[in-house]
Amino acid sequence: MTKQVLSFIELLSDIDDPRQSKGKRYSLKALLALTAAAMMCGYRSYSAISEWGRNYRQDICSALGFTSKKTPCAATFFNLFRRIDKEAFEKKLASFCQSLDQHSIQEENLSQAIALDGKTLRGSKKAGAKDVHLLSALSHKRGITLAQTSVPDKTNEITAVKKLLPLVPLKGKVITADALLTQREVCETILRRGGHYVMKVKDNQPSLLSWIKSVFEEPLHPTHETTKSSRLDQGHGRIEKRSLIASSVLKDHGLWPGLEQCFKLEAERVNSKSGEESKEVSYGITSLSREEVEVGRLLELNRQQWHIENKSHWVRDVTYDEDRSQVRVGSVPEVMAAMRNVVIGIMRCAGESNIARACRKFAAQPWAALALLGIKT
Repeated sequence: MTKQVLSFIELLSDIDDPRQSKGKRYSLKALLALTAAAMMCGYRSYSAISEWGRNYRQDICSALGFTSKKTPCAATFFNLFRRIDKEAFEKKLASFCQSLDQHSIQEENLSQAIALDGKTLRGSKKAGAKDVHLLSALSHKRGITLAQTSVPDKTNEITAVKKLLPLVPLKGKVITADALLTQREVCETILRRGGHYVMKVKDNQPSLLSWIKSVFEEPLHPTHETTKSSRLDQGHGRIEKRSLIASSVLKDHGLWPGLEQCFKLEAERVNSKSGEESKEVSYGITSLSREEVEVGRLLELNRQQWHIENKSHWVRDVTYDEDRSQVRVGSVPEVMAAMRNVVIGIMRCAGESNIARACRKFAAQPWAALALLGIKT
C-alpha cells in the first residue's frame, strides 16, 4: 500500500493550476497536500483546513511544501477550489483511487465488485449551489470511491451514469446498482467492456418485472430448477433473515441484454425490543450464470450494494458533516467531496476501518498523516 500512496504527492504535481501566475504565493501542490492532511485529521471545511495549517508547527508546514512562515488563509483555499476544473480533477483522483483498489485486490485477493449510487450535497443545494447531486462508484470490499461525477440539475442519474462508466475499470468486475440504473444501455455498456451486472428490477421496467414475478409467483414446473440461499443477521436492534432464490429460466427469452439469471430477494426483519415484524420483497437480474456465481455469493452482492451508503455516504455525512456544509460557489462543493473521497480511501487502505477514530489518531499524530500521503518525515 505504501508504494501506491507515495504517488499521491506525484499526482498533485500533475494537476493543472487554475490560478494566474502573477501574485501566486503558495504552490498548488502544497495547498492540496495541506487539504488532504487536514482532512485526515478530521478537519471539515476550507476555513477549518486553513486553521489546521496555522495550528501546527512550522516543520510540518515546511514538509507540506510551504516556504513562508505564514500558511494560507481560508480565502486562498476558497478561491482555489472554486476555480479548479472539477471534471479533470475528479479524473486524476479517480485514477489514483483505482490504483489503490487494484493494489488491495492483488495483495488480499478481494472480490472485484463495484456499487453505483448517488448522493446529494444537501447543505450546498439548500444554499443554492447547482449540480450538487453526485453519482459515485465504490469498491465493495475496501470501500474506496473509484470515480465520481455530478448529475446536472435538469437531468438524472441515468444521464450521468454515461459519464461515470467510462471512468471506471469494468473488465472483470461485477457492477451492482439499484433499480433506477437498470437500463438496457447501462447493462450493454458493462457487458461490452467485459464486466457483469447485478441489478434490481422495479416498476421502471414493468415488462421485465412482470416476467420475473411470473417465474416465482406462479407454481413452479417440476422441471424448473432454482437455487436458494439464506442468511441470518442480528444487530442494530433487529434480527434480519435474507433469502434469495434464483432461476435461469428466462435467459434464452431475449428479454434483456446478457440476462443469465433472475432472482427474488426476501428480507424478513424482527425488532429485538418491540417484536414488530416486517417483510420486504424485491426482484433482480444478473448477467452471471449459475456456473459463474454461487447463489450465496449472489445474495452477498445484493447486500453489499449498501456498502456505498455505509462506507462512503454515511462517513461523509457523520464524520465530515458534509450534508450541513453550505459551500455553493463554482467547483467548491464537488472538489471538497472529491478530496474527502480520496482521503477516506487512503485511510481505508492503511487498515483504518473506523474513519472517525482514524481522524482522531492522525490529529494527535500529524506526521503519520503526512507519511501516508507520501511526504518524507
